[in-house]
Amino acid sequence: MTTAPDPEDLTARARIRDAAMWHFGEHGFERATIRGIAETAGVSLGLVRHHFGSKEALREACDEHLMKTVHRLHEQAETADGGLNPVAAMGPYQRYLARSLADGWAAPLFDEMVRIGERWLEEADKRRPDPPDVDARSRSAVIAAMALSVAVLSPHVSRGLGVDVATPEGETKLLRVLLDVYSHPVLTPEEAAAARAALDRSRAT
Repeated sequence: MTTAPDPEDLTARARIRDAAMWHFGEHGFERATIRGIAETAGVSLGLVRHHFGSKEALREACDEHLMKTVHRLHEQAETADGGLNPVAAMGPYQRYLARSLADGWAAPLFDEMVRIGERWLEEADKRRPDPPDVDARSRSAVIAAMALSVAVLSPHVSRGLGVDVATPEGETKLLRVLLDVYSHPVLTPEEAAAARAALDRSRAT
């Protein structure tokens, strides 16, 4: 399942933004040039400056677009019967996402994913038979990192699954794996309690 198109994506401004995401992802923010972005988007340098003013503002617009995409994914995930493939949904932006996470300029996106997950976990905790050992925000931060890693590491995930996760067959297999992972804990409650006790003992000594 993919996200619904954004009306803004039909505009010249969106073409510039998408070209910038490709250049930032491929070359990094410092090496990417406004001239190269303009050529890829098929517009003039003046039009890039008219819409965004600076390369920094252009990068901020790219991050804002990813934020909007994440919110649409969250809304669709709440109603998707068969699940939502993060790789297919983030596909056009994977290189930008990987570069921005590695270079440290994706903090607003990551923090927003944590906030979304925190709200979801707080609701889920109300139905838990056992109280959580750690707060919802901490758990959400780790879950966000795991979710983003599937999209960023999609070539490696595809190799591990034996099928390209961007294909319909790969999408189905990935979603089945995610469903199995999230529905079957690796540790029993007793094993987790023993591990927590061991952590407490090691901290005490």
